[in-house]
Amino acid sequence: MTIKFHNPKSVSVAGKYSLGVEVPPDARVLHVSGQVGVDSAGKLQDGIEAQSDQVWKNIGEVLKAGGMDFRDIVKLTVFLTDSRFIPAFREVRGKYVGQEPYPASTLLVVAGLADPSMLVEVEVVAAKS
Repeated sequence: MTIKFHNPKSVSVAGKYSLGVEVPPDARVLHVSGQVGVDSAGKLQDGIEAQSDQVWKNIGEVLKAGGMDFRDIVKLTVFLTDSRFIPAFREVRGKYVGQEPYPASTLLVVAGLADPSMLVEVEVVAAKS
């Protein structure tokens, strides 16, 4: 059985994401902890674009370590500290997760993250059948 993406026409989709993703019981599943815009030297990047890009680079490295890539993401959860960051974040996300089928997705605007300088955090679930 393969991974199935569900987007019934009776439910509106307001962006580039799937409404549901069905992962078969025999698939390998990888849960990636929330990633922030900190590089391998521990330096937090400046600005929403740079932090977003670093987030996706970090996610890519974890996926690679698990034998997966961005196309294997089935669910992502995004935490932004300001709704004004949504367009910039989506622009950067499109470079990494830019082709259908899109993963299921949730975006939350939160009061803050672990460090007040952090502007974005993303956690993902990836699956490979």
